[in-house]
Amino acid sequence: MRIAPHVVLTREQRTKLEVFARGRSTPARVVLRARIVLLAAEGKQDLKIAHLLSIVPRTAARWRSRFLRDGIAGLEHDAPRPGRTPSISPELVRMVIAKTTRERPAHATHWSTRTMAAVAGISEASVRRIWHSHGLKPHRVETFKLSNDPRFAEKLEDIVGLYLNPPEHALVLSLDEKSQIQALDRTQPGLPMKKGRAHTMTHDYKRHGTTTLFAAFNTLDGSVIATCMEHHRHQEWLKFLRLIDHQTPADKQLHLIVDNYATHKHPMVQRWAARHKRFHFHYTPTSGSWLNMVERFFRDLTENQLRRGVFTSVEALQECILAYIEEHNRQPKPFIWTAKATDILEKVKRAKAKLNNSPSV
Repeated sequence: MRIAPHVVLTREQRTKLEVFARGRSTPARVVLRARIVLLAAEGKQDLKIAHLLSIVPRTAARWRSRFLRDGIAGLEHDAPRPGRTPSISPELVRMVIAKTTRERPAHATHWSTRTMAAVAGISEASVRRIWHSHGLKPHRVETFKLSNDPRFAEKLEDIVGLYLNPPEHALVLSLDEKSQIQALDRTQPGLPMKKGRAHTMTHDYKRHGTTTLFAAFNTLDGSVIATCMEHHRHQEWLKFLRLIDHQTPADKQLHLIVDNYATHKHPMVQRWAARHKRFHFHYTPTSGSWLNMVERFFRDLTENQLRRGVFTSVEALQECILAYIEEHNRQPKPFIWTAKATDILEKVKRAKAKLNNSPSV
């Protein structure tokens, strides 16, 4: 009869194995392995150990030999297992990734799971798993616009400097107009929200005209100076500047952040600005309206009041907008600008480098 190799334990090993065998928080597999080794150290053979612990003999033999080879550390951790052989080869995975990122299907702008599965000869679920594991989303596209303004860095540092280190005894106002705001009415009345049902609105609408909102966002305290007008020509822009002049303290210098819309640089506007010395205009770079903080306020206005609003006339729309701004000004909150100009410039440099080096699809 085959005799199993004898197990000899040191005092330290025996103490540790007994702790494992009695431990209530010890994993069950480690408890079993410790009991196997302790019984083996008593001179018991694998058949006897298997009978006492209600296991098969090869399990007792495996952990006896594992202990003799690796010690107690061999009982605490399982050996790595190869796992199931993948049904899709690495070459096929690389082919799917290459086609997804560098090619287009014959009659579409991007791949779907069905079109890629037909080309690659695998299931849609397999294509989906490959895309998910490599972070690929062909159905999505993100927009971008890099400014080509030759004075981009200079204008960026100027505006970010106003946000992070505003001048003393001055107000920094972010100005813009939100044009063509439509007074949209619904063709049928919707149903209110209730348990188990969302608020409903018809997909079609009636147009009752448009208005333009002129807004100046105070970057220090978050308050807004605003008015609505029918057009957004230089005449209306001058009216808005006069409103700002009237509603701000006369002893304060005004630094106005505006975009490059032609109305803002009209000769009549420049002549007016030359006569009003406390007005200092800071123009954003071309394609850089994201630097204008008032755009963030416009987003909140759209989401909170306009997108789901129902307006039967332009007057009703204007009243709603101005009521929202009045409520906002009761407890204004500024937006905190945190990005440094140097960090933005580095990000733009990386984007331009990637754009110049990326292959056209």
